[in-house]
Amino acid sequence: MLNDHVRLMGALAASGEIIGRKKLQKMIYIAKKLDFPFQEKFQFHFYGPYSEELTLRVEELSNLGFIEETKEKKGGYFQYRYSISDSGREFLSMYETKMPYLDECLENMNDQNARFLELVSTVLYFDNLSRTEVIEKIHKVKAKQNYTEDEIDQAYQYIDSLKKIAKPHQ
Repeated sequence: MLNDHVRLMGALAASGEIIGRKKLQKMIYIAKKLDFPFQEKFQFHFYGPYSEELTLRVEELSNLGFIEETKEKKGGYFQYRYSISDSGREFLSMYETKMPYLDECLENMNDQNARFLELVSTVLYFDNLSRTEVIEKIHKVKAKQNYTEDEIDQAYQYIDSLKKIAKPHQ
């Protein structure tokens, strides 16, 4: 149990601040698909891969005061911001959490918008299909997002660039 919490706290520490629940979910899912040791189980949901376990883990860490969850009104909805708290940093300092190249991947992902990460995570979710089948699947399950062929190509290129960061010697 504790190792999974520590890994999540390490991811938040490396990212600085993550704006949005969806973005946090997508970043952890993508990191998992890049073979970083996140154990959460994901299933396909409205906005792509989603983990109830991750949601509960975030809630637990927030209740313990190890991460800060800030809720702010944004037009007609609420937006959440996540960061590690001072007590979370102190707790984290007692553990060896460094995973080579993870910080770089997370920082890179955090610079992307949630819509793009939703597309990237969806492409990765269907990575057992051919590229043509993935594109068809995206147009079907993500029809409201109206992703273009160019955006899908960018998602594939982005995945390749993350893989090079995650495993530079392969």
